[in-house]
Amino acid sequence: MKTSQAWRLGIGDLQQIMPAPRHRPPIKGPIWIIVLISLVSVLLIGAYIYPPRGYSTCYVFSSVGCTSMSEWLPPTPAREFTDAEIAARGVIRDILQTPPIPTKNPKIAFMFLTPGTLPFEKLWDKFFHGHEGRFSVYVHASREKPVHLSRYFINRDIHSEKVVWGKISMVDAERRLLAMAFQDPDNQHFVLLSDSCIPLHNFDYVFNYLMDTNISFIDCFEDPGPHGSGRYSEHMLPEVEKKDFRKGAQWFTMKRQHAMVVLSDSLYYTKFKLYCKPGMEGRNCYADEHYLPTFFHMVDPGGIANWSVTHVDWSEGKWHPKAYRAQDVTYELLKNITSIDESLHVTSDERKLVQQKACMWNGMKRPCYLFARKFYPETLNNLMHHFSNYTTI
Repeated sequence: MKTSQAWRLGIGDLQQIMPAPRHRPPIKGPIWIIVLISLVSVLLIGAYIYPPRGYSTCYVFSSVGCTSMSEWLPPTPAREFTDAEIAARGVIRDILQTPPIPTKNPKIAFMFLTPGTLPFEKLWDKFFHGHEGRFSVYVHASREKPVHLSRYFINRDIHSEKVVWGKISMVDAERRLLAMAFQDPDNQHFVLLSDSCIPLHNFDYVFNYLMDTNISFIDCFEDPGPHGSGRYSEHMLPEVEKKDFRKGAQWFTMKRQHAMVVLSDSLYYTKFKLYCKPGMEGRNCYADEHYLPTFFHMVDPGGIANWSVTHVDWSEGKWHPKAYRAQDVTYELLKNITSIDESLHVTSDERKLVQQKACMWNGMKRPCYLFARKFYPETLNNLMHHFSNYTTI
């Protein structure tokens, strides 16, 4: 008992001797860290939803400028191709990697898509004269058998079917022309022309322009508006995604390898045949404006120029381009068209964004256009009068 009391007294004495413990405030560090992290998170989320517009603001957060949050995240894995896509893309890859068949006599195939008689046959005769053996002519007349005046066009009609504007029959006619022209192994480049097309340069200029470059001049651009992506149908999935849907003029020039790719395609062509047509799902989709631009954007985007070498004037803002009358055809008009060296696309949405790019030919800026449309038949005499002058370059 004495021992325990002594122990208790000892403890009491110690408590009197030792200073009382200080009461510390609660530790606040973790709370401030949590608050700080929360504020930073809110700022980052806000910057992602409402990205800064000025470069100075961007550099507050990053030394490399504005980048979206999607760039910080791991890339989205590519979707898995269907069996049909794997087979189709394998064939296309092999075609594109196969060197062209050498020929001692390379030619350009001029393919005319026309309802009947060609009103500018006399002008084309002058264009072709003296260059025999360097070109081939093919005529697809969809309504009536044409009457030919030029020796270069006689017996050059191919089997033709009816063509309806805006429907897949237009693409069918293009493929039919390609198939016929492709049978001649000397045809190394293929040009699609309408009955209202005229040449803007002499034959040598056109021949060298097309033969001395390794791309196809296929028009292609992204239009987010109602006359672009607004025509897309989800029935095209999974092979054709909306992000790949493109638009462009149908008038192309195409190298032989690309012609072979088009003729071998059935997968993507079928998608457009079934799901890109006027009046489908309340939309007017025109396959001749979308099939080739979308197809080549998907399978060989680096192999096309993204503009057409056939000029057309859409400045009037109508459903159809400007059509030239006899009084419109002057030397100044033709020289102005041949001097254009930038391609122009305008989106069909409310913003009407203008996409203007230099026409680059083998790394050099060159005039864009070799041909032009739409000219009325009444312009023939004026065109014949000016031909030698405006095609001298």
